[in-house]
Amino acid sequence: MAAILCRATKAIGGCMRGCRGLSQLAELPETHDMLRRTCRDFADRELAPIAARLDKEQTYPAQQILELGAMGVMAMEIPEELGGAGMDYLAYSVAMEEISRGCASTGVVVSVNNSLYLGPILKFGSEVQKQKWITPFTSGHQVGCFALSEPGNGSDAGAASTVAHQDGDHWVLNGTKAWITNSWDAAAAIIFATTDRKLKHKGISAFVVPMPHPGLSLGKKEDKLGIKASSTANIILEDCRIPLENMLGPRGAGFKIAMQTLDSGRIGIAAQALGIAQASLDCAADYAHKRDAFGAPIGKLQAIQFKLADMALAIESARLLTWKAALLRDAKRPFTKEAAMAKLAASEAATFCSHQAIQILGGMGYVTDMPAERHYRDARITEIYEGTSEIQRLVIAGQLLKDYTT
Repeated sequence: MAAILCRATKAIGGCMRGCRGLSQLAELPETHDMLRRTCRDFADRELAPIAARLDKEQTYPAQQILELGAMGVMAMEIPEELGGAGMDYLAYSVAMEEISRGCASTGVVVSVNNSLYLGPILKFGSEVQKQKWITPFTSGHQVGCFALSEPGNGSDAGAASTVAHQDGDHWVLNGTKAWITNSWDAAAAIIFATTDRKLKHKGISAFVVPMPHPGLSLGKKEDKLGIKASSTANIILEDCRIPLENMLGPRGAGFKIAMQTLDSGRIGIAAQALGIAQASLDCAADYAHKRDAFGAPIGKLQAIQFKLADMALAIESARLLTWKAALLRDAKRPFTKEAAMAKLAASEAATFCSHQAIQILGGMGYVTDMPAERHYRDARITEIYEGTSEIQRLVIAGQLLKDYTT
């Protein structure tokens, strides 16, 4: 499996250089399709059979994350010389969808490590920081997390009440970060704190903090509606001292780092949502084929066929938006609007498809014997984290208005 991904890695670069845009991408390039089949096989064999147990027991999928690390999936965009797979973002979105189709909790662990932790260090970190904070986090033995949200300012990222002040050759951090995915399993966090209140959002800086660390503690694990196998908790900072060199990027660049990171992260969450939506459709179509009513499979009923058609339409539309955003990012072109569109469309598709799957299954969709109810619970968070659906609409509208005034 690792050998297949390695071959794909070497071929993807040249393949994508020949792909000028989504209009020419009638189907996935061969290397990306090979990656998709490999990840789908892993999801079917290793994730789907244990997803219900991981969910029920709220157990971190440690062994599966190690295996994904060995495959290169935990550090897909990271260059090979830093221990990563050296792939592009289209490949990342393809892999994320397939992993999430098998287990959405595992998918979000992969997404946070790739997009939110490794991504900003790769883009804004010094060479010393890359060696220290990227390479050990590529194999699945260690994962990172991203601490932006706070108890009082989830969507208002520019209102960070966590503060950092310099004391000699150290920064001292105080405050609380909320809803931090991977928190209980992470070995490091990117933490955003205000270093100059007078500058408002321009006074926010980013720091890499090892975990555990003196002055850093974790709140209780949140008992969530869905994605239960991934940990979520507060990070509490009480006179947490870190070396000056742990600042990521220049002082005051934290808000810029956060916003650019979230643009990329939204592509990963869109892919996660696509995986949940596709799993819901798979479950519903299989049941409609096997379940008889009125002397025939219910899949022959027009009412069921319409539901399946609407589900497939929502998924394919969101998938194309996701691939377009990934291709724009790979081409180093602006993609903020497209990433927001992809995240909005895919998360709403996941909610819609998981709802329709339960309707098609009827009573069987409401019990834990079938995965439909888990998909329904897992889907809801995709409309909330990394920017709510309302925030995505504001981002899209803002970019549209900017386009019309330039």
